[in-house]
Amino acid sequence: MMTRAKVERALGYVRVSTAEQASSGAGLAAQRKAIRDECERRGWKLVDVIADEGYSGGSLKRPGVQGALERLDAGEADALIVAKLDRLSRSLLDFAGTVARAESKGWAVLSLDYDLDMTKPTGKLMAHMLASFAEFERERIGERIKEALAALPPERRAKVGRPRQLDPKVAARIKRLRTGGHSLAKIAERLNADGVPTAQDGARWYPSTVSAVLNRR
Repeated sequence: MMTRAKVERALGYVRVSTAEQASSGAGLAAQRKAIRDECERRGWKLVDVIADEGYSGGSLKRPGVQGALERLDAGEADALIVAKLDRLSRSLLDFAGTVARAESKGWAVLSLDYDLDMTKPTGKLMAHMLASFAEFERERIGERIKEALAALPPERRAKVGRPRQLDPKVAARIKRLRTGGHSLAKIAERLNADGVPTAQDGARWYPSTVSAVLNRR
């Protein structure tokens, strides 16, 4: 596991879930202020505050949070700060994945509304507990899927279990763009602009979707 001895630079993340909240700006302003105040209190440099305006917290398929995670992985900041944990994610599974990513890449997560501060031992303990609950939930989901598939007739079971395939030409294009220095977010933006379909018809491209293609053997 990679670790950094000291946090000096922080990257803030804010989110509101509706267009109305985004247009008013009140919710975003309050979150930004809380993040700025905490950085000043700790003597940290606030590198940037990234926003997702009008996005649900049900998944991490948001351009802002994906860009923030990429910048943290690249070493632009030592910690990710959110005013409230649900601004980052409402999914325990996604949050646990973010915590695991933070630990492997050497950055910390700090949520101001919970005692979740990975720069402190108690915060790390809480993060590990949440990750354990998430692993349990993953196993339960797997069991429920197997039970549901087993109840289907054989012909329907085969159809449900058959994975969709991405056009090899699209995968090759993604690899060329990445090799050419494009970020995951930029690749997703270009694919959406060109109307390139994903493996799931009608779905949009996100940095996480692009990453999954690149990591696929």
